[in-house]
Amino acid sequence: MTRRVGRAFLLNHVSLRQLDDAQIHLSAPSANSSVEPDEETPTASAPQVVLVRKVIHVDMDAFYASVEQRDNPSLRGKPVVVGGLPEQRGVVATASYEAREFGVHSAMPSRTAFKKCPHAVFLRPRFEVYRAVSEQIREIFDRYSELVEPLSLDEAYLDVTVNKKSMPSATLVAREIRAAILQETGLTASAGVSINKFLAKTASGINKPDGLYLIAPDRAESFVEALPIEKFHGIGAVTAEKMRSLGIHNGGELRSWSESDLIKKFGKAGSYYYQIARARDDRAVVSNRVRKSVGAEESFAEDLNDSESMHKALVEIAETVARRLEKAGAAGRTLTLKVKYGDYQQITRSRTVTWSICKIDDILNIATDLLSVTEVSTRSVRLLGITLSNLDEDDDSSDAGGVVQLTLDLAGR
Repeated sequence: MTRRVGRAFLLNHVSLRQLDDAQIHLSAPSANSSVEPDEETPTASAPQVVLVRKVIHVDMDAFYASVEQRDNPSLRGKPVVVGGLPEQRGVVATASYEAREFGVHSAMPSRTAFKKCPHAVFLRPRFEVYRAVSEQIREIFDRYSELVEPLSLDEAYLDVTVNKKSMPSATLVAREIRAAILQETGLTASAGVSINKFLAKTASGINKPDGLYLIAPDRAESFVEALPIEKFHGIGAVTAEKMRSLGIHNGGELRSWSESDLIKKFGKAGSYYYQIARARDDRAVVSNRVRKSVGAEESFAEDLNDSESMHKALVEIAETVARRLEKAGAAGRTLTLKVKYGDYQQITRSRTVTWSICKIDDILNIATDLLSVTEVSTRSVRLLGITLSNLDEDDDSSDAGGVVQLTLDLAGR
């Protein structure tokens, strides 16, 4: 018989064969089990077992580049760079492992990548293909858990504490998922298994590519103590450098700091650093995140210098936003226009209205109006973007009142 207490599960009978992930603890719950005392909490005289969370982080290996190598066998074994072309402005979205051996990595300017690896094959992204493959992978995840939290097209968290196949081992679940991905998509994935998001994310990067790594509860704290500070998920290069200047080089040294001192040095993030230094992360795997905005943007290979080309670009972006709003069943009340000029200066202009915006004409009219109060008449543009926020989910914004208000708003200009 199983009873739920707080965010953990208490079981009266557990088979020893279920302990292979070392994720079931006898006696009192640990800090990671997050059992909250209430009227159902068993007394000390009733021996119980606490089932700690089992979280998997799955990360596809060089996803975009691997899809290209899969679809074009002649690219296999060659350095492949997906992103901007070296003769144009742009950055690397993904580099194959063959390209990474030459120092090419994501977010690197494509021209720099070309200098490091001039014999690499540079390809423009095929996002529609990547999205289709991502949907295949998501279908595999859904076979195992109701709690799947996608982070991007190529990675996701799964909470398999209680899973659809009643498998007691999270490691076995991860193995099955990786095998299914390989069989059904021809692509490899790496996975990390542990008791929370932070540890699972860290574990997934240890045996890349095509790897699997488990951080069991009984070694979670010792693992974090020895972890170099730059390997901590959530600690970027700048913060890591600051920590090293303060004498913090690994998790053990981070743990020696008090929470108040970390907050003084790093602001609110200090509380997060304090917790992860102790292998703690109470964030739940959330299958349906609350959507805060819907948007789209486009970066141009050549700067736009005339109003006709800018308007054409805005039309395409507005159409994309409208499609995404329709798919999400949402409408927004705040529209934000993003403009990046040719010299890389970026500005935004926003307008909040009293009705809900979701139709292409409304989006385009407001975006065009906002564009007119920027400096695009005298400066070139390399990126345009439109975002709708302040969302109303499943809102019916087709009433005539919204259209009338929009007409009045624009007529006054």
